Amino acid sequence: MTVTRVAESRTEFKLKSLPEDAISSVKFAPKSNQFLLVSSWDCSVRLYDVSANVERHKYSHELPVLDVCFRDAVHSYSGGLDQTLKMYDLNASSETVLGEHKGAIRCVEFASEVNAVLTGSWDGTVKMWDSRVPNCVGTYNQGNERVYTMSIVGEKFVVGTSGRKIFVWDVRNMGHVNQRRESSLKYQTRCIRVFPNKQGYVLSSIEGRVAVEYLDSNPEVQKKKYAFKCHRIKDGGLEKIYPVNAISFHSVYNTFATGGSDGYVNIWDGFNKKRLCQFHRYNTAVSSLSFSHDGSALAIACSQLDESQAEEPKPEDIVYIRYVTDQETKPK
Repeated sequence: MTVTRVAESRTEFKLKSLPEDAISSVKFAPKSNQFLLVSSWDCSVRLYDVSANVERHKYSHELPVLDVCFRDAVHSYSGGLDQTLKMYDLNASSETVLGEHKGAIRCVEFASEVNAVLTGSWDGTVKMWDSRVPNCVGTYNQGNERVYTMSIVGEKFVVGTSGRKIFVWDVRNMGHVNQRRESSLKYQTRCIRVFPNKQGYVLSSIEGRVAVEYLDSNPEVQKKKYAFKCHRIKDGGLEKIYPVNAISFHSVYNTFATGGSDGYVNIWDGFNKKRLCQFHRYNTAVSSLSFSHDGSALAIACSQLDESQAEEPKPEDIVYIRYVTDQETKPK
């Protein structure tokens, strides 16, 4: 496979005033390529205006923050090791504690379909919160396993747990699980993202693989599912295999980006089973990715995640904003 390598240029820059520890999550605002939320192990959540390259807001949790999301342009939600879900009003610079889990909150997603916030925790549950009042409206067991990753598009809500289980829910009716699945990848799940068209999801593991799965159980549809190797580097006679930490879909072209601990970002055309391009190598592991809603910009968080691969001195924690081209993201 020929790989188009794209060098650093004016289309890519680093954000200023970055967190002082590893970056756990980056998320663009729902209808903007200007505002970006960044959560960090330094216990902070920051809002950046990426077009002006300035930090606009910052608030803190007592312990490291593991995930963050927008409700709309002026409200954010965040959770982490302090087990607490916070809502922040970016206009009023005020915070509200919505409630808590019995374990760390690993994932936070906004479900616009039902105007609710979803949190996934290491306590083995997902909770749903009414976004207008600080009130938990439901607690849903995820097989008593830690929630590692979640994704929602419209009513389709997919949860990945520590035991490689996948739970498929419909947020309009959380009374029962729609599907219980096992990951088709042999190793621990790192990230799941639902297709923009809601027909399936992409799943990555700690062992340099990505699976493309379909939700329709019809055997003809299931024939389309496949998995592939990626984020592996040949070094001498050895192949080094890296976790695939992050996935983000381009909402216009339905292509997706993956980021790995090898420091690379790849763009894939999942429906045609092709890699479209690979960017230059970043300074350390790619920990989180987020395409803006129109697909024009990609936020790339780089932070050392794996202590077993610890480098000295510790690489800088950086968020890059990259303005991507059709050549990089459009199916050929």
